[in-house]
Amino acid sequence: MANQFFNNQVAIVTGAGVGIGYEIASQLAAQGAMVVLNDINEDLAQSACEKISKQGGICKAFGGDISEIIIIEEIVKFAVNTFGKLDILIANAGITTFGDFLEYQPDSMEKLLKINLFGTFFLTQAAAKQMVLQGHGGSVLLTSSVTAHAAHLNLAAYGMTKAAIDQLAKNLIVDLAPHRININTIVPGATLTERTLEDAEYIKTWSRITPSGRPATVEDIANAALFLVSPLSRQIMGQNLVIDGGWTSVGVSPYN
Repeated sequence: MANQFFNNQVAIVTGAGVGIGYEIASQLAAQGAMVVLNDINEDLAQSACEKISKQGGICKAFGGDISEIIIIEEIVKFAVNTFGKLDILIANAGITTFGDFLEYQPDSMEKLLKINLFGTFFLTQAAAKQMVLQGHGGSVLLTSSVTAHAAHLNLAAYGMTKAAIDQLAKNLIVDLAPHRININTIVPGATLTERTLEDAEYIKTWSRITPSGRPATVEDIANAALFLVSPLSRQIMGQNLVIDGGWTSVGVSPYN
């Protein structure tokens, strides 16, 4: 993908201190974008930005809980005040809560809904308002999960929120397409991150049951993300792009 696609583009990437979010932010910066990198852990956001800056990218850290309205409003203002505009939003921040459906607790649900749905919805709204105000379009990308498309043990609540995010992207084309803003979701399957690699059996299990023969890397997910926010994808709207090595096509349980 040519660098000129992202030259002078301003992007917000949330949940980007590590993992998929960090890789997306890093690749955007490497290809010429000016990036506002958010993480709930301010120190982590700062260290991630420093790493990107050392590699020659332009990155500013913005720590804070993106499920809070004040943080949502401030991060959009920060991007515009720092770089003059906002072209790309990648709403990647989210949490996973595990739990048996019959034992799942209301406090876990409240936290999950606040971050995954409330935060995603209102951050998208704030970014879209800025893009509409600017009048030259933009791109919004939300992060979903294959658990929105296939049943997974102890992830009923989490999968429900990700299915809602998929549907949000479909619904919002009616509101955003007239303003030349495209919106889609990436739908990662099993992916090698700092968190998943804590499971000693993760690579072995997912290599066995994934048709491609391996779990995804963060680079695999970031490659798809950059395509969906590049000029190459302007006619792609309301789509949920699954990146899982074919796992949802065969649906083999990792618990068998």
